Amino acid sequence: MRPEILFPLFQDLTALPGIGPRLAALLGKVSGPRVKDVLFLKPSSLIDRRYKTSVADAPEDQIITLQATVETHIPGRRKGQPYKVRMYDQTGFLHLVFFHARGDYLKKLLPEGETRIVSGKIERFGSEIQMVHPDLVITEEEAETTPLLETVYPLTAGLTAKTVRKAVDGALTLLPGFPEWCDTGLKQKYNWPDFTDALRGLHRPEDAEGLSPDTPERSRLAFDELTARQLALQLVRAQRKRVAGREMKVDGRYVATMLEHAPFKPTGAQERAHCDIRGDLEQPERMTRLLHGDVGAGKTFVAAMAAAHVAEAGAQSAIMAPTEILARQHHKTIAALLEPVGIEVITLTGRDKGKSRKALLEKIASGDAMVVCGTHALFQDDVSFSDLGLVVIDEQHRFGVSDRMRLASKGYRPETLAMTATPIPRTLALAVYGDMDVSKLDEKPAGRKPPTTRLVSMDRLGEMVEGVRRAVAKGERVYWVCPLVEESEVSELSAAEDRWRHLRAALGDDRIGLLHGRMKAEEKERIAASFRAGEIDILVATTVIEVGVDAPDATIMIIEHAERFGLAQLHQLRGRVGRGDRESSCMLLYKGPLGETARARLEMMRETDDGFAIAEEDWRLRGAGDPLGLRQSGLPDYRLADIEAHADLIPVANDYARLIVESNPQLEGEKGEALRTLLYLFEQDTGIRLLKSG
Repeated sequence: MRPEILFPLFQDLTALPGIGPRLAALLGKVSGPRVKDVLFLKPSSLIDRRYKTSVADAPEDQIITLQATVETHIPGRRKGQPYKVRMYDQTGFLHLVFFHARGDYLKKLLPEGETRIVSGKIERFGSEIQMVHPDLVITEEEAETTPLLETVYPLTAGLTAKTVRKAVDGALTLLPGFPEWCDTGLKQKYNWPDFTDALRGLHRPEDAEGLSPDTPERSRLAFDELTARQLALQLVRAQRKRVAGREMKVDGRYVATMLEHAPFKPTGAQERAHCDIRGDLEQPERMTRLLHGDVGAGKTFVAAMAAAHVAEAGAQSAIMAPTEILARQHHKTIAALLEPVGIEVITLTGRDKGKSRKALLEKIASGDAMVVCGTHALFQDDVSFSDLGLVVIDEQHRFGVSDRMRLASKGYRPETLAMTATPIPRTLALAVYGDMDVSKLDEKPAGRKPPTTRLVSMDRLGEMVEGVRRAVAKGERVYWVCPLVEESEVSELSAAEDRWRHLRAALGDDRIGLLHGRMKAEEKERIAASFRAGEIDILVATTVIEVGVDAPDATIMIIEHAERFGLAQLHQLRGRVGRGDRESSCMLLYKGPLGETARARLEMMRETDDGFAIAEEDWRLRGAGDPLGLRQSGLPDYRLADIEAHADLIPVANDYARLIVESNPQLEGEKGEALRTLLYLFEQDTGIRLLKSG
C-alpha cells in the first residue's frame, strides 16, 4: 500500500486550486496526471525583472523594469501599423509598441495620466526608445505582491505560464514533511538540504544560477530519484538471488570439443566472459548477466559456449533475437560451432507454419533440439520446452520486460544472459542495468583489419558512384545505407528506394538489392541471403542492416548523410565490413556545412575503431537525451536527474542502494519506512511488491 503521507501528492491535478478538467488535461501533457508530477516539472528558465532603471539608462537586449507615466495613446493610422503608448519618466520618453492590439483594452490597462510599472526588453529605433509587447504592466499597488523573479516552464497550446506557476504554487502547499531517507553523511558531504526544501528551491530559485543542475537543491533531488531507481534494481537483484536456480556443474567436455573444432581460438575477452558465465551456471543462485561488447567482438561465440555447457548439463537453451534475419544468422553460426558436439540447433520464427512448425514444436517439446534460435515466436502459447535451462536475449533493449518474462516462464527458473552489441559506458550501465552482472567483450578476433574510414562530401556523389563501379568490377561487395525508406517532400535526406533506382540507372546493373524495414520478413530474408551468397553486389538499405545482415566478404560501407546518425549507430553500421582478412573501407557521406557536434562525431569515427571509446564520446556529445541512438538503451525517463550532469551521482546512488539491501534487505524500521516512501514517491515500488511476495 502507498504510504498515507503521499496521498495528497497522488491526487488528480484537479485537486489544485483553479485547475479544472480542461486545464488539468493541458497541464497533464507537460507534467503528468498527478500533483506530484507538477512538483517534478523542472523550470526551463527564469525571468528576472529585478533590474530597475530609468528610460535614459535602460540597456538594450536585457529584461528591465521601470516606472513611468502614460502620456498618450497613438493608434496605427493604417491597417497593419502598430499601436503605440507614449510614456515618460524624469529622464526621457518610452514607446510601448503593440501589434494586433485592441485599443479599448490598452486604454484600460494604461490610462493616460496614470503611473504604471512595465517590464520587458528595450530596443532603440532611430532616436526612439521602444519596448515591444511588454511582459508585464502593473500598478504600483500590484507591484507589492507581484514577484519580479518568475520561473518559466514547458508549455503546450492553450496552457499559459501563469497557469503552470499557479499549479506549482498550489502543489507546493500540499508538500508533507517527509521522513529522511538520505544518509546523514552524504547530506553533510554534499551540503544537501531536506527533500522538501530542495523541491521548494527548484521552483523558487533566487537567481538564474539556481536553475543549474549543480546546485545543492538539484543535486539532492537528482540523488533521490537515482537512489529510488537503483534501490528498486537492487531489490529485484536480491530477490532473484534468493530464488534458487540450478547448479549446472559439468566437466566441460562439450565446450572443449566445440573449441577444438572451432575455426579460430577465442579471444581473451571471450574466455573471460565464458568464465563469468560458467561460474554463474555452476552456482545455486540464478544468473542474470549482461554481455556487451564491441562490434564483431564475438558475443554469438560466447553464447554458443554457454549453450554447450547447458546442453552437457542436460538442459535446453533458447536464443531470442529481435528480427528473423538475426535469428537465422545466429542459427547458422551456432549450428556450425555445435555440430562437432552433436547438438541439434533449430530456428523457430513466425514464418514457420503448418507441418514444418508442428515438426519444430515436437523437437522442442521432446528435447531433441537442445538449442532453439528464434524471434518473438519462441514465447507463443503453443511452444513447450522439455527442459529450458538458459534464456539468451540478444539486442535485449529491443524487447520489453514482459517479453523476457514470458520466455523465461517456459522453463523452471532458467538462467538469463542478455546481450547487446552496443558498448555501454560504465555510468550508463549502472543507470540501466544496475540489477545485472556485466561482462565486457573488448577484444576483436585476431586477423581482422579495421576498415579505413573516410569523410566525403555529398557534392562528390558522382565520384562515389564511379568508385563503386570500379570496386564491383574487381569483385568487391558494397553496402549503401540511406536514412529514409522513400523520398519525402519535407526532407532532403536520401531515400533508399530513390538511391536504389539511381544506382541501377547509373551502373546498369541488376545485381543491386534493396532492403528496408517495411518489407515482409520473407522478402528481407531472401535479399539478405542473396547478398550473403554473393548473388547481389550492392545492397542499398536503411539501418535495418545494423544488426544481423552478415556478409563477411563485404568490404565497402557507404553511409549517406552520416551527420544525421549517432556515433553508436555509425559504429554499428561500419562493423558490417572488416569482418574478414581483406582490406575494407567505410565512406561517411555528409552534407555541409557541418555543425560542431556533427563534425566532432565524424572526426571521431575517422580516428578510432574502438567501440568503447566511441561509446564514451557518444555519451559526451549526445548528453542524456539519446545516449545510445534512437533511445535504444531502455534508459528510464528521469524527471529530476540529468544523466549527463549528474553522472557522478549514479555510482554513489548505486553504492548506497547496495548498502541498504545488504544491511536492511526487508526495508524494516524507521529508515526502512522512509525508503519505502521514496520508492513509492518515484513509482519504483516494484521492489516492495517483490518483498511482499518473497
